[in-house]
Amino acid sequence: MQILRAIPLHQIRLLVFDLDGTLIDSRTDLVQSVNATMRHYGRKDLPGDVIASYIGDGANMLIRRALGDPDDEHLVNEALAWFLAYYREHKLDFTTTYPGVLESLNSLAAQPEPPAMAVLTNKPVHPSVAIVNALGLAPYFFRVYGGNSFHSKKPDPHGLLTLIQEAGTLPENTIMIGDSDVDVLTAQNAGVWSVGCLFGLAPHTLATDPPDVLVTSPHEWPLTLSREQQS
Repeated sequence: MQILRAIPLHQIRLLVFDLDGTLIDSRTDLVQSVNATMRHYGRKDLPGDVIASYIGDGANMLIRRALGDPDDEHLVNEALAWFLAYYREHKLDFTTTYPGVLESLNSLAAQPEPPAMAVLTNKPVHPSVAIVNALGLAPYFFRVYGGNSFHSKKPDPHGLLTLIQEAGTLPENTIMIGDSDVDVLTAQNAGVWSVGCLFGLAPHTLATDPPDVLVTSPHEWPLTLSREQQS
């Protein structure tokens, strides 16, 4: 754990988690689904690291980047629909929670006055909810919002501010936890604290937009996020 700016944990009332690269390791299923789409449209497979670098801004941007950012919007939309249909059937072939996620969420929920917890991802909401339910994460979160839950995606702060309002708290009482600069920028745009996860899909992006705290494993979340640490 590396503290770049101390978070006043005693005042935290809401924890908002990213999904891909933070709670779940979905890399293999996403890579295979993207490459299945590429083959369907007569393209060559892309390296896994390249596809992973495209993840984080929603399914539309993932497919657009995989196709080489073409001007043909019909192709992008058609390929996106094909990808989503394929991914819907294969989203849980290999996807699992990162080691320590369930234990840490359970520890956070077991505090005497536990914070509210929610998920805010740029992945479409229906597969997000299905994955959260299938992997046993649902009991920990009062809400799961996806990239198509609102008129805009992260790093626009609208979704995060909506969760803050629904939790009945304030930005200064909230932490956003994620593995990319998208999550850090979302936190900054909403005026909340941020925790960056170095084990995720895009930790290299945290170098240019550093969070308040960096962690190397979900096992560090209770130490980093628990109000009991400063009581």
